[in-house]
Amino acid sequence: MQQNMEQYYGTEWAKEEKVKCREMVAPEARYIFVYEVPTVLSNTKKRLMPTNEHKGDVVGFVHYRFIMEEELPVLYVYELQLEQRIQGKGLGKLLMQLLELIAHKNCMATLMLTVQKANLSAMFFYTSKLGYCISRISPSRVDPVVGLGKSYEILCKAFDQEAKNKLE
Repeated sequence: MQQNMEQYYGTEWAKEEKVKCREMVAPEARYIFVYEVPTVLSNTKKRLMPTNEHKGDVVGFVHYRFIMEEELPVLYVYELQLEQRIQGKGLGKLLMQLLELIAHKNCMATLMLTVQKANLSAMFFYTSKLGYCISRISPSRVDPVVGLGKSYEILCKAFDQEAKNKLE
């Protein structure tokens, strides 16, 4: 997480890292872990095959929670972190699709997340590639003057009309 995020928080990172560490151990935190599967070259099939030796190293994770926002049930993504060497290969998109499925199966009205404004690649990923929008409760939409001083945006994708009206 530090490798991916410190550059976007700048001098605020030391404080934010402590907040994030506390959030990660909260009892309501839910996780999906991404492991790198060790592989060997199969002599008979001429392709890489997973081994059964161990499950491999963690190369990414998603931290999410089920919360209420504006009196609506929300799946809130606190963190989606992937090692830089595996970014850009479709895994982030797959994880977000999985989270949307989890949200639907658990009758959530919307999926929300916070993105640092300075993280332009993440803003592009969520808004242009996945169709998320800046939420009505994001500081820049609540009060544009106050929003200018904030380093983040709150993004959302609503699944029903009431959520669209309140949060998009």
